[in-house]
Amino acid sequence: MSKLASQHRTDFPISIFYAYKAEEGRDGRESGWSTFLQAIVDAGLQITATWPIRTERQARSNALAANALASSVVLTCRPRGENSAVVNRAEFVSTLRSRLPEALGLLLQSNIAPVDLPQASIGPGMKIFSGFAGVVQADGQNMKASAALALINQYLDEFFSGVEVELDADSRFAYDWYRQYGFESGPSGNADSIAQARGTSLDGINASAIGSAVAGKFRLTRLSQSGAAWNPDQDARPTVWEAVHHLAGKLEVSEMEAGQLYARLGSLREGVRDLAYMLYRAANERGDAAAARSYNGLVLALPVIIERSREAILEQSDLI
Repeated sequence: MSKLASQHRTDFPISIFYAYKAEEGRDGRESGWSTFLQAIVDAGLQITATWPIRTERQARSNALAANALASSVVLTCRPRGENSAVVNRAEFVSTLRSRLPEALGLLLQSNIAPVDLPQASIGPGMKIFSGFAGVVQADGQNMKASAALALINQYLDEFFSGVEVELDADSRFAYDWYRQYGFESGPSGNADSIAQARGTSLDGINASAIGSAVAGKFRLTRLSQSGAAWNPDQDARPTVWEAVHHLAGKLEVSEMEAGQLYARLGSLREGVRDLAYMLYRAANERGDAAAARSYNGLVLALPVIIERSREAILEQSDLI
C-alpha cells in the first residue's frame, strides 16, 4: 500500500475496488478488512469517498445458502494533508456524531441492502478517521483502525436505535419485544412492562393483531406467514409493523400484490424502510436467518414495489 501511495499521480485519486467478506480474525488477530484499512492509514492516505455498488445477482449459484456480500465498495483515497490534526478519542467520537448522520442518510436513500449497510457505513466513518494524522487514546497510544471500526459500529447501533422514535407506539413495542424474544413466547408480565414503557397496552396490542397474550404468555403474530387479508383503510389501529410484515408476505406472492398493498398504506409508507432496516439488524443479531432474509429482500424490492403501487393507482383511476 505504501508503494502504491508513493507512486501514484497526485492529480488523480487512487481508486480501490473492495469485494472481500469481512470476518472476525482468529486467535485474536484482526480481520482482513481492518488490516486493509490500517494499511491505508499507515500509507499516509485518507479515504475521501466510498460508493457501494451492486456486482452480484441475487440468484448467482454460489449465493444459495451463503451469507455472501451482495454489494462491493469502491474507495477513493488521496494523500492525507500535511497539516492534518492529531486529536484525542473524545474529539474523534464527537466528529463521528456530527458528520455521520448525513452520510448514513445518503446511504439509506440509495436503498442499499441492509446486509451491506454496516460495511458500507464504514466508508464515511473511515473518511473521518483517516483524515486525522492520529487519534490518541487514553493510554497515549494511537488508535488503530480496528478500534475505530468498533466505534463506528457502535454509533451505527445508536443511529438506528434513534430511528425507532419515528414509529407508532405499537410498532415500537413489537420491535422491542422482537429484539428480546423474536417470535417466541415470553412472560406476559414482561410484555406489559414494555407496552407501558412504549405508551401502549396489551389490550391495544391484542386489538391491533400484532400479538396476543394467552395463559400468562405473550407472542408476536407471524403476520407475513398468516395469509390473513389486511386492509389498512379498514384497520382501526394500523401500524408500521403490520405494513412491513404484510408487505413481506405479499412479496412472497408477487411484486404486483406487494405494490397494490403499498398503494393503500398512506402515511405508514414513511416508516416501512426504516423499520425493515432495524428488523434486519435485530434478526441478524438473534441469528434468525429466515427473518433477516425476508427484511433484506423487502428493502431491496421497495423501488419495484413503489413502481408497482403507482401502476396500481393508475389502473384504479382508469376504472373511475
